[in-house]
Amino acid sequence: MEKKKYLSLLILVLCMVLVLAACSGKKSSNEEVSSNGNENATGEPQDGGTLRLGLSANPKTLDPIKYTGVYESQIMRMVSDTLVVYSKDLSEIQPSLATSWEVSEDMKEYTFQLREDVFFQPGEYQDGRQMTAEDVKYSLERSATESAMNRLRGVASVEVTGEFEVKLHTEAPNAALLAMLTDSGNMIVAKEEVEGWGDNFGTNVVGTGPFMIKNWQQDQQVELVRHDKYWGEKPHLDGVTVKIISDPNMMTNALRSGDIDIASDVKGQNRELIKQDTNLELISKSALATVYLDLNNKKGPTADAKVREAIYKATNVEEIVQGVNQWGGAVPSLLPIPKDSWGYDESLEALVPTYDPDAAKALLSEAGFPDGFKTEIYVSEARVPYATIFQNQMKKNLNIDVEIKTVEWGTYSDTVSKGNAPMSIGGWTWYPDPYFYLYQLFHTDQLGALGNGKGYENAEVDALLNRAVSETVDQAERATLYQEALKLILKDVPRIELENTEAAAGITKKVKGFDVSPDFSISIVNPNGTNVWLEK
Repeated sequence: MEKKKYLSLLILVLCMVLVLAACSGKKSSNEEVSSNGNENATGEPQDGGTLRLGLSANPKTLDPIKYTGVYESQIMRMVSDTLVVYSKDLSEIQPSLATSWEVSEDMKEYTFQLREDVFFQPGEYQDGRQMTAEDVKYSLERSATESAMNRLRGVASVEVTGEFEVKLHTEAPNAALLAMLTDSGNMIVAKEEVEGWGDNFGTNVVGTGPFMIKNWQQDQQVELVRHDKYWGEKPHLDGVTVKIISDPNMMTNALRSGDIDIASDVKGQNRELIKQDTNLELISKSALATVYLDLNNKKGPTADAKVREAIYKATNVEEIVQGVNQWGGAVPSLLPIPKDSWGYDESLEALVPTYDPDAAKALLSEAGFPDGFKTEIYVSEARVPYATIFQNQMKKNLNIDVEIKTVEWGTYSDTVSKGNAPMSIGGWTWYPDPYFYLYQLFHTDQLGALGNGKGYENAEVDALLNRAVSETVDQAERATLYQEALKLILKDVPRIELENTEAAAGITKKVKGFDVSPDFSISIVNPNGTNVWLEK
């Protein structure tokens, strides 16, 4: 057996709150980035106090196998733990509930040694008992068979090989499994609590994390208090209160008035308001996040690749990105993976359709729609600004009438997953490994899931994506395979790339030790570093 450490993964479909604005006065992305001097603040950390965190979307469930949005995982990561975690810069996998691991040469067996000092939080159906290998087996097999987002695909079984040792058996070689295990969907939970609560477990989650749920007021806030038997470094905070503030302007006002200490997901003009407030700090960094416009590859006019290409050529991506992000926070995207991914290849940008309305009209006419057609685009409220500009462009350039269907997240996810959206605008954020963008969003195994609700199918792409995760762990070799897959994907024009988004948050000056992450996760207590505290 040889120990190997890999990188890549997470964190799902993201919900961004963006404000439509005029196109003038945009600064470059680099000019907008504010470094976080706060994280390196000198002084002895102080204990006590409750951190008030503003969350921009309402969590539906905290059950690891049912969650679909990054906003839900923000709370989950404070309540539960995974076997392994990413380092702060996402460059390597580090221990969490697992202290060490070994990977077989054929990449089909992963053996983990577990910590022996981990205890669940007290719940309704157990009193805070010790976590063992049986809990890991239960949680991971539950994820492998029931996850709404296939967050542990390819795991055939989990074998208990000792009280504190487990072995994961995969169906095929899997170079990305360690990265998959960092996902919030693969957190370890107590069987008694899952079975006892049944369908209500999602609002009564019990884990092994630094904080536990004290009170959940639906649509308003979630109160967390410190778990005193937490296995890691004792949190400095007494608790965290997560306040649900879906309106971005109200979020910023709450930060400026002192009602919250951290405003997450800061967008639009609120970036500037925070930067100009001497009592606040804007933290904004390049992120592993994309926003895209899916075109239905199976139904309606867009089932024709010529129609998809015509729509792409009639879309002024620069205008959309500038219109939504007048105050910075994003740059136009060209490839289906973010620029910070190690699989990105700038030479492939030449394969992307360029804005050319006249050529777009000719293509649409060739496809049999010289007078345009009527269609629908499904979006969550956060994506309406993108859809509005796109709607205007389609009418002007191709006489395509696009009706905007604004729906709540559950309806959006269900409609898109089932392939019933003619068009939709989504966002995706994960880790640097291309696997978690390309497999999730373009492999036929994901048909029927949110990522590939557009219905994209290409057997050659499937084969390349399979090889990239099963033949080698060498990053350069894997990158070459992913780039070959990208060439085929770009040729098929399955969707329109819109933007690479920055991760941004606003904080008060009394918050110490906090930073934003390229994957948009919010870390309050990390077993390998971050431990936020409040200056009195």
